[in-house]
Amino acid sequence: MILTVKIKLVYGIYASDDWKCDIEIPSDLTLDDFHLVLQDLLNFDDDHMYEFYIANSERGVPITRFECDDEQIEETSISEFMLKSKGKKAFYFFDYGDSWLFQIANSRKKPFQPVAGAEYPRVISEVGVKPEQYPDCED
Repeated sequence: MILTVKIKLVYGIYASDDWKCDIEIPSDLTLDDFHLVLQDLLNFDDDHMYEFYIANSERGVPITRFECDDEQIEETSISEFMLKSKGKKAFYFFDYGDSWLFQIANSRKKPFQPVAGAEYPRVISEVGVKPEQYPDCED
């Protein structure tokens, strides 16, 4: 099945604008693979630690964490993660120094069978300016 997931930039040290997008992804994609999809989508270098977590709010104490060096991140699918986050909020946190934080949410669109000839994951909408991981800093 294919899930439609909403991704929204919550915070980033270099973020200069709001950004969000909707993507369609296979429901059996692991969180580790979803991290790689997000890295590719954002044009970020995969050079820092990351985690997915579920909490009441972005600054709330994580109720459930999936850290990059934990086996659980390779065994948990995005659909399982989203199911666990029901009634709470789901987040992707990348680079503990620069603190890139993205909220992840299910769309109202129901899961569907893959469309013949379509390649997944795929972006179906994007709003705002995509964040730049390492912008050129001018004095």
